[in-house]
Amino acid sequence: MSEQNPSYFTAFENLAMSRTSTGVLTLRFHTGGGPATFTGTTHTDFPRALFEIGEDRDNRVLVLTGTGDRFMTDIDGPSLGDITKPAQWDRTVAEGRRVLQRLVDLEMPVIAAVNGPVSVHSEYALLADIVVAADTTVFSDFPHLTFGIVPGDGIQIAWEEALGVNRARHLTLTQGSFTAEQAERWGAVAEVHPLDKVLPRAQELAETLAAKPQLLTRYLAVTLRQRISRRMAEGLQVGMALEGLTAADLAHHSN
Repeated sequence: MSEQNPSYFTAFENLAMSRTSTGVLTLRFHTGGGPATFTGTTHTDFPRALFEIGEDRDNRVLVLTGTGDRFMTDIDGPSLGDITKPAQWDRTVAEGRRVLQRLVDLEMPVIAAVNGPVSVHSEYALLADIVVAADTTVFSDFPHLTFGIVPGDGIQIAWEEALGVNRARHLTLTQGSFTAEQAERWGAVAEVHPLDKVLPRAQELAETLAAKPQLLTRYLAVTLRQRISRRMAEGLQVGMALEGLTAADLAHHSN
């Protein structure tokens, strides 16, 4: 493994990366070093970062986490552009498809260290192979119904896979939320710990996996994600098309 960090580690404004000598890469969402606000820049950069991570064989395990006392709860809607316009939505679809397909097809184990509430893109955490959550964590989907658009960008698939079809439909339709303890009971979260124990525990699990032969862990990841990869490939295009239709309809509603 090279002793010098690759250039992509510092190439993305809202993504901080560090890697141990054993190949455990930690990617932390942030804004200015503090808790992350999801922006158009993040939407563009995250799929690009996942491509770089996947191409780098020095990465053996990926740990995803947030900053401070939350994983991700804020979103800058205007920074995503005018999603009522087809040309803008075309770009959104391209980035949205790539980020989730690349995440589920990443050829290494992925561990989520969910450091508190996540109401924006909770699918990033729930798609991980192992989810370790703080006892302060609450999962929800704030943006879609609040903005008046269908949640078709893959979160619907991730919630169904993690929570079960009926529970996911109920929570989506009612814009409901669920705690880490509930998620653990339902099988969506592997472990729940106090906030200060979450990242160390996730990294401990990651180090255990990194110590195994790399081909074993690479193809364990591929094998265990075949179903979710297939579902994303089949469902993202239609889901995001319907989300775009409801976004376009926003332009025809009076304020």
